Amino acid sequence: MPRKLTRRLRSHPITFSRFARTLALASLYKVNRNLRNSKNSRHAPPVSSDKAGVNLAMKNHNTLPESSDDEEFEGSVQADFAFFDPKPDDFHGVKVLLQNYLDDKQWDASGLTDLILAQTTVGTVVKIEEDEDNGVYAVSTVLNLGRYKDHKCILDIKEFLLEVCQEDSIQQNMKSMLGEKAQDVGLLISRRVVNLPPQLLPPLYDALFDEVSWATEDEPTEELRSSFRFKHYLFVSKIYEHKKIKNKHDRTSSTSEEAIIYTKPEEEILHELCSWSFRFPLRTQQNTPHELKNYRIVGLVMAVEATKVSTFREQLRSLIDE
Repeated sequence: MPRKLTRRLRSHPITFSRFARTLALASLYKVNRNLRNSKNSRHAPPVSSDKAGVNLAMKNHNTLPESSDDEEFEGSVQADFAFFDPKPDDFHGVKVLLQNYLDDKQWDASGLTDLILAQTTVGTVVKIEEDEDNGVYAVSTVLNLGRYKDHKCILDIKEFLLEVCQEDSIQQNMKSMLGEKAQDVGLLISRRVVNLPPQLLPPLYDALFDEVSWATEDEPTEELRSSFRFKHYLFVSKIYEHKKIKNKHDRTSSTSEEAIIYTKPEEEILHELCSWSFRFPLRTQQNTPHELKNYRIVGLVMAVEATKVSTFREQLRSLIDE
């Protein structure tokens, strides 16, 4: 029986090329473990058959959320991950992953967790197979901002985004997406422990967007089917921004260091594909590694057209497979 994952890997963002970043992330793991998809049989396997024997070991790190105190342990952890439909038993695990989603704002995180768990046709949680602790190591879903517009958690998210958006050129687009165009906008939520093997990312996003496509055909009513015909996705994340960056739209700094460091590989791809984006300062206390002393962590909001999803999937797969 595999050793339980009860701690979370400390994140150390990589500061060089996308290819090297991926290699560095992958080097945290031993390739030697089976990837399985336990969801509905209609779903495609999370990896192609020639990669079905991927085994990853996590070493010398923890698996608690980023907001928790860091505490390391020695040794290697082997685990078989699997994809599952969200269910009520996942409430605590999903809510923990949503910590600091809206910085230090007091908001209805429990309500958002309930929405994620109730939408079983679109959404995935990643767990360790046969783990008696039932820990949740990742969650991905898309929620229609129009369909859930009257829920307090969605109202809290809209209020937060309008508060932190200080760029005049973006504000009108943001208000439109959160208002009259909300029925066409999907809030893309992808939260995970920072040491989740990067090889899981392509099948995790493939499963999510496949489910969105299936929902437009399989949901029992036209209203529900229509609610998954998204035209835009809204994504909230965090990045490291150089303290000497020239301006908020630049990706170069006044030094030889990179202006932006992405902590998750898919965020760089989304940033390149997005229609518009804006950054905002975070008020939550963050533990920044010494090697990132010249950087500050900031929030990043991106709007991505649904037509870019296929490109995103291809680029993510290519990036991780390199």
